[in-house]
Amino acid sequence: LEVINLGVDVTPEAFVNSVKTDAPDIIAMSALLTTTMPSMDATIAALEAAGVRKQVKVMIGGAPVPEEYARKIGADGFADDASRAVAVARTLMSS
Repeated sequence: LEVINLGVDVTPEAFVNSVKTDAPDIIAMSALLTTTMPSMDATIAALEAAGVRKQVKVMIGGAPVPEEYARKIGADGFADDASRAVAVARTLMSS
């Protein structure tokens, strides 16, 4: 298992580039403020526009993020805390 941390305040284009160069199995995004949640939607849209969305699973979470938002933007998984995120990631990897 390898984790590539792209950092904080990552642009949708940086996620697209990572999928193209690093070929991750999962992209995980977390928001600490509701004002950053639209970036999650923009990232999924950028992955689709770049034609790489089907190559990667997308998980989202964070304190202000409701599970309904994950469904609304087309994320593959949602977790409201780190321990649940591990379980969700394992499930996504086995599907």
